[in-house]
Amino acid sequence: MKNEVSYTLDSEYALTAEQIASYQEDGHIYLKNVATQEEIAEYEPIITEWVQKLNYHDKPVSERDTYGKAFIQVGNLWEKSEACSLFSLAKRFGQIAAELMGVDGVRMYHDQALFKEPGGGHTPWHQDQIYWPFDTSNTITMWMPLVPIPQEVGTMTFASGTHTLGYVSKQEISDESHKTLGQYIEGKQIPTVNYGAMSAGDATFHAGWTMHCAPGNPTDSMRKVMTVIYVADGTRIATPDSKPRENDLRNWLPGCKPGDLAASPLNPLIYSNKI
Repeated sequence: MKNEVSYTLDSEYALTAEQIASYQEDGHIYLKNVATQEEIAEYEPIITEWVQKLNYHDKPVSERDTYGKAFIQVGNLWEKSEACSLFSLAKRFGQIAAELMGVDGVRMYHDQALFKEPGGGHTPWHQDQIYWPFDTSNTITMWMPLVPIPQEVGTMTFASGTHTLGYVSKQEISDESHKTLGQYIEGKQIPTVNYGAMSAGDATFHAGWTMHCAPGNPTDSMRKVMTVIYVADGTRIATPDSKPRENDLRNWLPGCKPGDLAASPLNPLIYSNKI
């Protein structure tokens, strides 16, 4: 299995003041060419090979529940190989995350490959941060296609401004969350945004409380996406108030307890403007 790459993804990505303000108002943004085509060409085959190796699904898509139909999900790929680590811990991506949130630095929470298979189902409306045991709303996810995503496959839809609402529903990703949050968005007449087709290496960034969903994959091609979740450096762990948050504390913050800094060995500092 190839694990060596020549691109380190540490160069700076220039954000404008307008882009930062737009993110902070809407809770999401689309950025082009966050990674170059040459960089993606090196990293995509390696990440794909690891996802195939670690895919835990043993049933066809049609026989899974809604969450299982949504995607192949593999977390903490950065621990598996040097190349995956260089991608997920890339200083460039961390710099964007920190500057969009307006914080000095960010740590890895965890990465996730989300590969939506041909015939894969939709991803229901949800808020990521119902799973995360943090005392801050300064969390952000980078969602980057590793292959071009045409309009018919579909990218994520975001409900603008919902990052300011905090908890709206504690329902986990499910048919129920899709119905509850969909009705909430419609009832409150909250504007939604879909950025359409995306090229490999483009990326969206969205806040932990931003409501979002994604359509199913009606094509014969795999929708390959890599995500990295960042949390502001200095964040402390809140007392988990749900089973999902207890599970996340155990899985992604090993050895940590409420009140501790979110800085376990699985949460390295990725970027700091003080270094």
